[in-house]
Parts: sequence; C-alpha cells; structure tokens
Amino acid sequence: MAKIFCVANQKGGVGKTTTTVNLAAGLAKIGQRVLMIDLDPQGNATMGSGVDKRSLELTIYDVLLENASIAEARVKSEKLIAAGCSFDILGANRDLAGAEVELVDVERREKRIKAAVATVADEYDFVLIDCPPSLSMLTLNGLCCANGVIVPMQCEYFALEGLTDLVNTIKQVHANLNPDLQIIGLLRVMFDPRITLQQQVSEQLKNHFGNKVFNTVIPRNVRLAEAPSYGLPGVVFDPSARGSVAFVEFAAEMVERIKTM
Repeated sequence: MAKIFCVANQKGGVGKTTTTVNLAAGLAKIGQRVLMIDLDPQGNATMGSGVDKRSLELTIYDVLLENASIAEARVKSEKLIAAGCSFDILGANRDLAGAEVELVDVERREKRIKAAVATVADEYDFVLIDCPPSLSMLTLNGLCCANGVIVPMQCEYFALEGLTDLVNTIKQVHANLNPDLQIIGLLRVMFDPRITLQQQVSEQLKNHFGNKVFNTVIPRNVRLAEAPSYGLPGVVFDPSARGSVAFVEFAAEMVERIKTM
C-alpha cells in the first residue's frame, strides 16, 4: 500500500515543485514505485517531469470531476524512461483552475482525490502530491488524501511566519477531515551555509521541531534551477550536481523514515 505525501507550503516560491519532482525521481532511482500528482494549475511539476501539459488528453481535472480514473489519466515521460528513472505522472494544466468553481456544489468535494488514489494505491510505494501555494479546495483535497505533509522551506524569517499558518491548517484538517494527517518533516531547501541568518533559522527549526526536521539539507544549486527548462528533474539532468545528490539522499531518508511511521 502506497504512502501518500503532500508537498505543501502556503508561502510561494519555496521550492515545492522542485522538491516534488526531484524526490519522485530520487525515489524512482532507488527502486521505488512512484506516482506524482500535479495539483497546481500552472502545471510546472508536469512540465518538469518531461511531459507537455498542453498535449495531455486527460489530467487531474478529469479525475477530480470523476470523468476519468487515475489509471486512465496517468502518463509516463519518454525522457525519464530513457534515463532509467521513470515514475507515473498525473498531470495538470490550466483546466484545473476551473475545478475550484465546479467543485463548490458537489458532494464529497474535499475527498475526490482520496477516492481516486485508493483505486491504484496498491500499485505504488509512494504517491507524491504537488500542492498549489494557497489553502484552496485543491490543497484541501491533497491534505484529505495524504498520510503526511512534507514541508520544504527556506531558512529565512518570513518562512517561519508562513510555517505557523501551515501548522495551524494541518491541525484543523487533522481534527475535522483526516485524522491520519501529520507533518512528516521539514526539508531545508536552497540552503547556503555561508549566510549566518540561514544557520540561525536552521538551528531554531531543529530546536523547536526536533526530529521532524529532515537530516538532509538541499543546497542552493544552479543545476537544479536549470533542469526544468530542459523538462527534466535535476536528479536526471545532472546526477552529479550537489543538489541532485542531496535529493537522492533525501529519497533514501524518506524510505527509512516511513519504516518508523
């Protein structure tokens, strides 16, 4: 049975999509069966996994509206198959922006993805959900479906402010909609050890959240930033880059962490 994780943070620009795509690729690289679900209408995780969002016949939008199943809508990337690092992708495009409005009056609207994932959960070890940077109906669907939340965050002051909001949101969803939901861990991303403030915030996180902070730290890395323009995860684009190596280490840490869940 798959472990289902949302990659979420209400603050924008913190590396959610980069984390989702590279964690999926890292897990695939170490032999895990992975489904990545793109829940952001921008479709960046779809494009960054080597799939053209404009050419998709079926997307997460069709799954949410129950016009298609995940088995029908998922695709694979030829680029990733060629690289020997393939995972299944349930893509998104601009159509998804309309789902918010269309889901307003329907039954079980916050549990549509949970029901859909349940039909394929036995086929995967991990399901990773890339959430949009807001607490929307889409994010709520992801949180209601997940066993836990992975929170990528930069070690900066405003990131701490956003984290407080996210923790409160997760507590509310846990209390009212999904008693299984918990924070799996905080992932420090775009980390530059030369900056004193980042070191200080990192220490604050470890003091406050303890073992909820992942041991792996993702460094600030140009190759990770370049990879999406080639339609590839950094782990595939340049496997030897510091950021890529860190994501494969993070994938291994995730596999170990779920054994203790």
